[in-house]
Amino acid sequence: MKKNLILIAILCIATFSANAQKPTYLEMLANQPKWVDSVFKKLNRREKIAQMFFVRAHTNLGQKYIDSVGLVIKREQLGGVIFFQGGPGRQAAATNAYQKVSRVPLIVANDGEWGLGMRLDSTISYPYQMTLGAIQNRDLIYRMGQEVAKDFKRLGMQMNLAPDADINNNPKNPVINYRSFGENKYNVATKTASYMKGMQDGGLLTTLKHFPGHGDTDVDSHYDLPQLTFSAARLDSLEMYPFKELIKQGASGVMIAHMNIPSLDNTPNLPSTLSKPIVTGILKQRMGFKGLIISDAMDMKGVVKYFKNGEADVMGIVAGNDILELSENSDRAIKLIRKEIRHGKIDMKAIDESVRKILTAKYWAGLANRDTVVTQGIIAGVNRSGSNALVQELANASVTLLKGKDYIKNMVPIRRTAIISIGVPTVTRFQKEISKGFYNSVYYVLDKDATAAQISNVAREIGAFDQVIVGIHDSRSRPGNNIPLNAGLKNFIKELSTKNTIFSLFANPYNLSALPGLENSKGLVVAYQKEDYMQISAAAVINNRLVPKGKLPVSILPNYKFGDGL
Repeated sequence: MKKNLILIAILCIATFSANAQKPTYLEMLANQPKWVDSVFKKLNRREKIAQMFFVRAHTNLGQKYIDSVGLVIKREQLGGVIFFQGGPGRQAAATNAYQKVSRVPLIVANDGEWGLGMRLDSTISYPYQMTLGAIQNRDLIYRMGQEVAKDFKRLGMQMNLAPDADINNNPKNPVINYRSFGENKYNVATKTASYMKGMQDGGLLTTLKHFPGHGDTDVDSHYDLPQLTFSAARLDSLEMYPFKELIKQGASGVMIAHMNIPSLDNTPNLPSTLSKPIVTGILKQRMGFKGLIISDAMDMKGVVKYFKNGEADVMGIVAGNDILELSENSDRAIKLIRKEIRHGKIDMKAIDESVRKILTAKYWAGLANRDTVVTQGIIAGVNRSGSNALVQELANASVTLLKGKDYIKNMVPIRRTAIISIGVPTVTRFQKEISKGFYNSVYYVLDKDATAAQISNVAREIGAFDQVIVGIHDSRSRPGNNIPLNAGLKNFIKELSTKNTIFSLFANPYNLSALPGLENSKGLVVAYQKEDYMQISAAAVINNRLVPKGKLPVSILPNYKFGDGL
């Protein structure tokens, strides 16, 4: 009996230990591990400052470039590296080389808003956040976050510069747009939280961006400095809402945008990244954010246009950023910051606090135990069947039916059906999938630059058909506004919309406003982007094999509002 009780006690302890939650990064910050203290004490002033700089890396620019980044890391002993375009095998090899020459392990990061596929070939791209904004089942987005975390960790990465918490309340936004979960602050906060928690629970550091909110701009901060002229009250109640909510829910990191915001800091031409009233005053003090604060890229025109020769780097540290990513010249920046410390213009205590936050992040992410990325089987390791299945689940949950529920239900599979794809040069997956449900069908294709004669020929031939199903495809790599269809095609779409036609839009939903007539069609499906998985989902809706549950994440006035969907 006694032995049985002991055995039960052991099993209970083992079960408790297995279920014991790893402390969050913020919890660990409040009770920093001994490793942080031991590493911190070995760093001199220059090495501490260097921990605050993350360098750019690519693996698609040749070995010479890869090696040159390694030399910078070895010479300057920087805190982290951010990988951009390349491939998983090459990146894993480069990561191993870079970690080998770093006395303190590097945080390895990637800008993967829709997963590794945003930057790397041979990897999975999940749907864009605008597409996910249509999904009503938040658990799917949480699961996506967990899968992204697995991918990053398999490649030896500890941080994702995502998710995007911007509210896209300007349809003409050239830089956020489809990268946002939509225009509604509650929907954006809820979906961003699911994605963030999925990644963080999977052991990945995350970075909410772009504080205090880049959704209502019509200037791309990569090329110039946007200005937000809204009142402080409007910014607080709208743009900052998701950030405030997610800080309460344990966000590990926040990225600062390059925007000039006179109502928050009236210094002329000052980007928010370099503003102490915004970074320290609002984010740290008023909102009480304790996690990592990361600048947007310091080589963007939005920051270096007005603050040159390393001045921006110094001001970014003074403002309260813990990490400056992609400085134009980190060696110059470190020297300038040391000089400002000697002159009493930067408090070394603030540097020390940031370095401890960075070291704690490294410990939390597992970098205290040095490990080598296993390059064997890496392609398979980041292309798991479960991940691909989840991509299709996400697509199925996002597809949105705006018109034609009853019409689609009553379509007759044996009737003569024309299936047209517009905007692409060849027959599409959409057409092939649709034909599985409509046995007496014919394909037609009109490329984005189709001639008047080509359009006329198709128009004449489809006159003999009982039913017409049309896919409108954005052929570009990113689903922006202004879908590239010539005037003849737009007129053809308008004419078709007066007949017995069902349309499916494989493009950013804002493009509905540039395609007049669709609101009069017999049926309208919004599938948000061009990928095959969206085409499969849209076809399943039209074939009555999938009940559409997506809701529009944005308004396309005057015909469609946020939340529309049958």
